[in-house]
Amino acid sequence: MGSRRIQKELQDLQRDPPTSCSAGPIGEDLFQWQATIMGPADSPYSGGVFFVNIHFPADYPFKPPKVSFQTKVYHPNINSNGSICLDILKDQWSPALTISKVLLSICSLLTDPNPDDPLVPEIAHIYKNQRSRYEETARAWTQKYAMG
Repeated sequence: MGSRRIQKELQDLQRDPPTSCSAGPIGEDLFQWQATIMGPADSPYSGGVFFVNIHFPADYPFKPPKVSFQTKVYHPNINSNGSICLDILKDQWSPALTISKVLLSICSLLTDPNPDDPLVPEIAHIYKNQRSRYEETARAWTQKYAMG
């Protein structure tokens, strides 16, 4: 089941890619993908190019894909290992979701962090209490790690 569904999503992505994202298999393995997300223009990540790993489980789409940032990101919902705190990648996953929708959700998370469900509480605290410091640091990290 999984590989057929992944093949279809790949075709859909190539035909109609989501805004500012691209994704596809690494080599011949249909279950290991790399995605590229352009930093949203209306965020401190603007101008950055972020690489994301996607690993599909054998029972996809009944289990969510494992998605993690390869590029370092300063964000309350993304930790230093690249793990992403996003409900649809955990308990809110549904087989109706596609990798395209997942990438769009990650883009919107970059624009609108969720400091009330943080993976990195210190960054969430700075985001809530010192927004300009948060944006400066996020911009600096984007320049350092995502504009290489």
